[in-house]
Amino acid sequence: MLWDTHMHTHFSTDSDADTYEMIRSSIKAGVDGICFTDHLDIGYDTSPEKFMLDIPAYFKEMQAVQTEFQNEFPVCAGIEIGLQPYLKDVLPGIIKEHPFDFVIGSSHVVHGQDPYYPEYYTGKTEDEAYREYFESILENLAVFDCFDVYGHIDYVVRYGPNQNRYYSYDKFADVLDEILRVLIEKGKGIEINTGGFRYGLGHPNPAECVLRRYREMGGEIITIGADAHKPSDVAYDFSKVPDLLKQAGFKYYTVFRNRKPEFYKL
Repeated sequence: MLWDTHMHTHFSTDSDADTYEMIRSSIKAGVDGICFTDHLDIGYDTSPEKFMLDIPAYFKEMQAVQTEFQNEFPVCAGIEIGLQPYLKDVLPGIIKEHPFDFVIGSSHVVHGQDPYYPEYYTGKTEDEAYREYFESILENLAVFDCFDVYGHIDYVVRYGPNQNRYYSYDKFADVLDEILRVLIEKGKGIEINTGGFRYGLGHPNPAECVLRRYREMGGEIITIGADAHKPSDVAYDFSKVPDLLKQAGFKYYTVFRNRKPEFYKL
């Protein structure tokens, strides 16, 4: 089976999931292991108190569940950090100070706004809004190295007025290729996030064409996650993942432990 290495619990503002229930659901789903990646989004949108992670409490609970399941099921402790350029002197220190197994760097806030909300699209065409999102990833990549993979690179299409109905790799190939080029140059990976299926896109995040392009350009590090915020979403549509990755040219997927990549055959 596969590892699910992108999931959230009650330590994330947008989830109330019990850690033990997430583990039991993962075991029932038949995955080989998991990594929790609760949110830390400093200065989130207009509500800076949101998406702050109580890291000491988080690790206390992680250590408790790791001890309880150590002979039964692998559980890693990761984090999903919201990248914004003005945090370039803050986030690296936080990551360095704590023993995370895995760090996802994600773009949830673009120039002060989360594309989750309709206000982000006000005064822009959908294509302009999407391009601004992708260009903001390049702004983050210019100043951050403290992550292992970039999360759901086309997150924005989950929430656009027409979602991915008119979205295509070709429209944004210039900026998407540059994102992938920089990630590969930095030795960073991407993820296949099956949350896209759950949002009704019919595709993962990023879409298959982006996965394929990353591999064509020489990218090898790819993690798998359902972006679950409740037990029933763990390993969502994972049955589709092996074929999707093989069709994109991958022979292996990646799991991080102690910030080191391990490669598992598909």
